[in-house]
Amino acid sequence: MDLRDITEFFKDTFKYIMVAVIVFLLFIFVVGIDQVVGPSMNPTLKEGDVIIVNKLLYRFKDIKRNDIVVLSQDEKHMIKRVVGLPGDNIEYIDNYLYVNGKKYKEPFIKDVITEDFSLKDLGYDKIPKDMYLVLGDNRENSRDSRNYGLINKKQIIGKTFIRIWPLKKIKLF
Repeated sequence: MDLRDITEFFKDTFKYIMVAVIVFLLFIFVVGIDQVVGPSMNPTLKEGDVIIVNKLLYRFKDIKRNDIVVLSQDEKHMIKRVVGLPGDNIEYIDNYLYVNGKKYKEPFIKDVITEDFSLKDLGYDKIPKDMYLVLGDNRENSRDSRNYGLINKKQIIGKTFIRIWPLKKIKLF
């Protein structure tokens, strides 16, 4: 082996190391993979579904109503739907969502009973800046803002981007 062979070997190895570092950094700062645990997001997401999370999106765009987000709560990752945004007054009356006094249709909710609920139950008239009300789609069986209160924007890890497992149910969100 001469010097030229050794130089080529190090050049090739360096390329592979750089690719590995870039992929590693992407998974730390840009995307993440999470698995759905529990029934709180049925029927949209079921237990065992694997999702890819876009961690970078909310640095450039605002969080929107109905976004499915991954958040950190009690040192666990939870997957919930954003229902209330900063400045909103949220109420559930007779199984209907009211946003700022107007009835709001939730097409992803099917035959699920949501008990009457108001922001006043959490001690607020309106959702404060950088705070959000999040709920599971399976309102009858979900630990969410009704249990632990509003969440801070800092708790939101990212937006659910795509379901990659099971393969028959791949879906963009």
